[in-house]
Amino acid sequence: MGPSYNKLFRPLLSELNPVVGDAGDISHIRVENCVGFVKVPLGITGPLLVTGPDLPLGHIFAPLATTEAALVASCSRGCKAFNLCGGLKFEIIGDSMSRAPVFTFETPKEAIDFARFIPNIQEQFAKDAESTSRHLKFQMMTPHIIGSSVHLFISYHCGDASGQNMVTIATQKACDELRESLRGGKHKVKHFMIEGQLASDKKPSWGSVKNCRGVEVITWGSLSNQVCESVLGCTSSSLYTMCNIWKEGGIRNGQFGDNGNTANIIAAIFIATGQDAASVAEASWTHLVPEYDYATKDLKFSLYCPSLPVGTIGGGTGYESQQACLKLMKCAGPGKKGQLAGLIASFALALDISTGAALTNNTFSESHGRLARGVDSLPRPNL
Repeated sequence: MGPSYNKLFRPLLSELNPVVGDAGDISHIRVENCVGFVKVPLGITGPLLVTGPDLPLGHIFAPLATTEAALVASCSRGCKAFNLCGGLKFEIIGDSMSRAPVFTFETPKEAIDFARFIPNIQEQFAKDAESTSRHLKFQMMTPHIIGSSVHLFISYHCGDASGQNMVTIATQKACDELRESLRGGKHKVKHFMIEGQLASDKKPSWGSVKNCRGVEVITWGSLSNQVCESVLGCTSSSLYTMCNIWKEGGIRNGQFGDNGNTANIIAAIFIATGQDAASVAEASWTHLVPEYDYATKDLKFSLYCPSLPVGTIGGGTGYESQQACLKLMKCAGPGKKGQLAGLIASFALALDISTGAALTNNTFSESHGRLARGVDSLPRPNL
């Protein structure tokens, strides 16, 4: 910061003193004009019995950084219900991070010629991109012609990092080399941008549903009618009916995805573990699928998350508090990115079935009144 900016900024510090907490040593924080930390309440939910590809069946707790009452309790109730029925399982389906640079030409014909030329430069492009990081691996590059421009949708694997910055740096390097190699040739680039919105960076879009941006994961489990009645306060049949009513209302509303409130868990764990909170935008599309067995009265659930941009190294994951939260989830250290995504999805599913049960048995308002406002009960009309 320059002297003039310092002069403007300094008077604000006294106003912020009560809210930033103990700043401590902030010299290592990579945030401009950093003055300290805003404290967010941290609740612990679980335990949840979960198993995954590299995670043996075990009880896991999750940290939820949130200001919303009832969230931790509701998620814990969902965990208890699934635990009594054998817990949840998850599988990782994909892992990718994208960037979509744009090359603009004089006419659509020139853009078409360049798009057809792409297969010839892909191998060199991959080498140039991968030279920027030992963790980055090129996956694919697909040209999209829009007017006189070619948007290149490029995806990479980024190891244990979420990779937003990694793919930006890699794509810039490879595109700079490509533009230099094209100089004086038949493909005359008029304008270049590192991103043209095709990568859905921190924005909800069908692109993040069709093309994984982060970790693609599915989690599933089942609930017996007995557990639904004893823990959730409703029958499995009535919970199934509620899920279908949810879906129909969502369709009429043009809702993006089909879930109860999975974004609550995604945001809370993102903040607690040092993920990029803005990436909740592309992560919040999830698909809750209930399947009812009329013979056994068991209710099976799965939750599909096509794009969870998470990492266990880099960004905010290296700070002390966030490292502690990752350790709590057994997700600190190498090779844990998929596990973190699977656990986020699993706890999100636990919250969804508990929220759905509260709507089914008409205790949703009561629980929020009791936990958020300390009101024992809310008046109900005589029906």
